[in-house]
Amino acid sequence: MQKRKNRWYIAVAAVVILAVVLVLAVVLGKKGKNKKDPKMIEPTQQEQASEIPTETEEVFDYSATETAETKSLPKSVVSKQGILIDVDAGTILAGKDALKRMIPASMTKIFTVLVAAENIKPEQLDELVTISIDATDFSYSNDCSNTGYEVDEQVTVRDLFYGTILPSGADSAVSLATYVAGSQEAFVDMMNQELEKMGLSETTHFTNCVGIYNDDHYSTPYDMAMILKAAMDNDLCREVLGTRTYTTSKSKPHPDGITISNWFLRRIEDKDTHSEIIGAKTGFVNQSGSCAASMAQTPDGKEYICVTAGSTSSWRCIYDHVDIYDAFLPETAQPFEGEEVTQ
Repeated sequence: MQKRKNRWYIAVAAVVILAVVLVLAVVLGKKGKNKKDPKMIEPTQQEQASEIPTETEEVFDYSATETAETKSLPKSVVSKQGILIDVDAGTILAGKDALKRMIPASMTKIFTVLVAAENIKPEQLDELVTISIDATDFSYSNDCSNTGYEVDEQVTVRDLFYGTILPSGADSAVSLATYVAGSQEAFVDMMNQELEKMGLSETTHFTNCVGIYNDDHYSTPYDMAMILKAAMDNDLCREVLGTRTYTTSKSKPHPDGITISNWFLRRIEDKDTHSEIIGAKTGFVNQSGSCAASMAQTPDGKEYICVTAGSTSSWRCIYDHVDIYDAFLPETAQPFEGEEVTQ
């Protein structure tokens, strides 16, 4: 009799334990669902989550193509390579070995200021930067053009932009690169990453932000035209590339600042190009000869880009641009704003 009672108690206990286990399973299951594991989100909720806007980088999508009307450069042009692009039409008006590799020399600095401009905020332009001995030593040891800063001189970030372009200052370019990326090497990585985004990495590659010759530092006239187009689409770069004369901010070594000039713009402004040259950058190393990239704007607002490489002198390079613009840009009697009409 006692054994039967024990069996009955065991059976009841088992039933109670089983019931408790089932209740706990149901409760825990509900709690798990309330946590809303991403895998359990309803389809409509997933669609709503995917509609949350995200920031996207602006992609460079400009290109220029040859047409049946594309011509050779004028015979008077000494430069070994060159290209002229109608920016608005996206067509190549004239060219000579425009897709072949060339040494870009200091035309590189167009890309230096573009990458820098895209990686700073406007309020940073008036921040002070201390010129390091590394920047000045780099300039002098490589026999580069320089802005004229002294070691430990404090200048603004804005000064570095103008110093990089107008006098083609390596001290400015290296200081700007270091300010933006922490070192010139890190900045050059940024430059090459940007080339990849622009679709130019197969034909252009940079090893420094200045334009010093290196076997692995190269571009093409076409690619440099694309780089200039991108730079002129940036408000800060367009302003810097189009400035003829600029005076840097006052400092202890230079109480009146340093006055610097873009000599290409100043020397070409009175030549007959049927246009106004609104942006330009020159370059020279022994391996490249004299080279330049410029943008012209006709009185009706149309824009053209000219890039040449392999000229025999800085002056001959300027006249090559004059001859190219003169040959292909339309003549017009319409004056630029502010220009007097002579009868």
